[in-house]
Amino acid sequence: MTTILAGRPALEQEIARVAEVAGYLWQKGWAERNGGNITVNITEHIDEGIAALPALGGPLAIGKTLPHLKGHWFYCKGTNKRMRDLARAPMQNGSVIRICPDCAHYEIVADEYVLPTSELPSHLALQDYLIGSGSSYKATLHTHPIELVALSHSPRFADEQVLTRTLWSMIPETLAFAPLGLGFVPYTLPGSVALADATLERMRDHDVVLWEKHGTVAVGTDIMDAFDQTDVLNKAACIYMSAQAMGFVPEGMSEAAMREVQEVFKLPKQRVK
Repeated sequence: MTTILAGRPALEQEIARVAEVAGYLWQKGWAERNGGNITVNITEHIDEGIAALPALGGPLAIGKTLPHLKGHWFYCKGTNKRMRDLARAPMQNGSVIRICPDCAHYEIVADEYVLPTSELPSHLALQDYLIGSGSSYKATLHTHPIELVALSHSPRFADEQVLTRTLWSMIPETLAFAPLGLGFVPYTLPGSVALADATLERMRDHDVVLWEKHGTVAVGTDIMDAFDQTDVLNKAACIYMSAQAMGFVPEGMSEAAMREVQEVFKLPKQRVK
């Protein structure tokens, strides 16, 4: 079967990054069965040949009108598709979609008729916000980082200030490479418009948000960037839980030590609370 990636090295490289991250998610145990979702804005890679392709299916409703998505194209992981399979064959386990002119529907264009992720409303709402705010971020990642999800079961960490402060204090790299901390969304039905709206609200202040008892959603310049931020935050959660398993509550970095990291990396000081 001919793929739209043929003869398009930049687009092929973009999808290869998606496949690479999908493999990491499976290896880490963050993507059981068909768990997790990926959406990447690929509009910059769309040429006349792709734009002229007929729809394989649609129009399908997004669930809300997203005006900033007009004219945009996305690669999306397929619903009920496994990350381990996407890592091996991304175009058979995901699809390229284009947003319809009404900004409330989309069409599946390539390579096969694969319905996008059930979390598409959340992902596209984030993409609409990113475009509207002039952000350079193009990727959204939803996955199930084990230790972060475990922390979300504790009422103490439903306070995102406590959650962020705890994670930042575990290791300097967390503060340096996830300087906006971790947002928190109380449990909301997966795939719902309500979850999309709640996530969008917390993403105004964060690049990564923890969905209570469910997983995380992250945005980044590309899918690797979104993965890296999630990975850094989850490493901090691992350190915290390892210390607890050893029988003590980790002391964490002092306020002075964290402010020193802020000075060196030129991070926003008001974030440490």
